[in-house]
Amino acid sequence: MSKSSMPQSIIPLLSDVNWQPVIDAIASADKILLTTHCNPDGDGIGSQEALYDALIGMGKDVVMHNFDGVPRIYTFFKYADQVQRGAWSSDRQDADLIIALDCGARGRLGMADAFYEGAQLMNIDHHVSNKYFGDINMVDARYCATGAMIFDLLIAMNISLTKTSASAMYAAILTDTASFRLSNATASVYRLAADLIDAGAEPWPISINIYESKPLAVLKILTACLDTLTLRDDKRSAWVHVTGDMFEAAGADVEDTEGLIDYARSVDGVEVAVFIRADENCDNSWKVSFRGKTTADVGALAATLGGGGHTHASGCLMRGSFDDVRSRVEKAVSQILT
Repeated sequence: MSKSSMPQSIIPLLSDVNWQPVIDAIASADKILLTTHCNPDGDGIGSQEALYDALIGMGKDVVMHNFDGVPRIYTFFKYADQVQRGAWSSDRQDADLIIALDCGARGRLGMADAFYEGAQLMNIDHHVSNKYFGDINMVDARYCATGAMIFDLLIAMNISLTKTSASAMYAAILTDTASFRLSNATASVYRLAADLIDAGAEPWPISINIYESKPLAVLKILTACLDTLTLRDDKRSAWVHVTGDMFEAAGADVEDTEGLIDYARSVDGVEVAVFIRADENCDNSWKVSFRGKTTADVGALAATLGGGGHTHASGCLMRGSFDDVRSRVEKAVSQILT
């Protein structure tokens, strides 16, 4: 497809990125598998949907397979029902190129070693903490979202945006900028969003599906979670949590906790927000999320606890009792706020 097929007003977010190794690997692959991290978010699913739409438009043989299913709020995506889920059996592995999207470490994909056998592994991600686990690594922390990287990739491949791909990338960018409220929402990101809207993305329906189509369990777990709100470090850190018992009482699950940490972050004077929730798949395992407001680097904070992420949004997985995990996190947070 010639470059003239792309509207002239559309320019890449970053013009100095060399996409040729990615383009060459895609061109030579007979079958491509797209995957993203466990408990996928809007950026992971949106990037996967957008790239899938582009590749099948090229006539490529493509499948999508994640360890966890598509969250309810993203089932409005056109190809959501095409995403396979669960562990991967080695006798079903016939892709010669696996593209991991929005994932900082191979372990976060949740798959056994057999998943990767016989395939080249490509790693496309924007996390500064990425472990460069692929045979091909396209990692650039300057991007606000992996969905923005897919936008630039499609431009480099001379592929026109469709309503499907534009909508998926818009959702990816919307969620990874916290509705354009984080510091990564630069002027160029707003221009990118405008290009996606011009290509067919509809902001209002996308926002309705993601933010305003929640089950009653979301409000119940929100109420219970806010009851746990405490302030520490001279009111510079705010803490909330959800335990397994709280999930059960509210009839809620992990998907229903999306955005809860933002309530803690919104408290006036708070520099670091912390959300600790029970891992529904493993006893004595906790997902710890961090959000920073101005100067605190919560990506570095998460790295000290075995996790990673961005300057203002990060997380880690920790084992132990709730009291033990909270105590260890409290010490780490206090250190960066001193």
